[in-house]
Amino acid sequence: VVLASRGPRAAEPAADLVFDETYRGRRIRGIRASVAAAAGALGAGQWHVTVDGRPLHLMRRADGTWLSMVDHYRSYATALDAVRAAVDELGPGRQLRETRNGGADMGGHSGVHA
Repeated sequence: VVLASRGPRAAEPAADLVFDETYRGRRIRGIRASVAAAAGALGAGQWHVTVDGRPLHLMRRADGTWLSMVDHYRSYATALDAVRAAVDELGPGRQLRETRNGGADMGGHSGVHA
């Protein structure tokens, strides 16, 4: 009902839908669910994000800001800002952990290992 009551909005800028860059020597990629909806894997407004090919889980807070499982004590204005902060937290010698089911393991030690 809330979505139906909103008027049409302008097309979202490409930077708000997809990012693919090297940040501090790490390859970070993200695609917003509105682009990946055909895959059926994500809910509205969610992101599929990887750091060096390993998935990083992002969460949207009620105020519209973002946080990651690596850096979950601070919120960021955009998903890209949250991913960059996670890379900063990882540092140069640590990677996101993979789980047996192919997702990122965020339990225990900030979801990273040396």
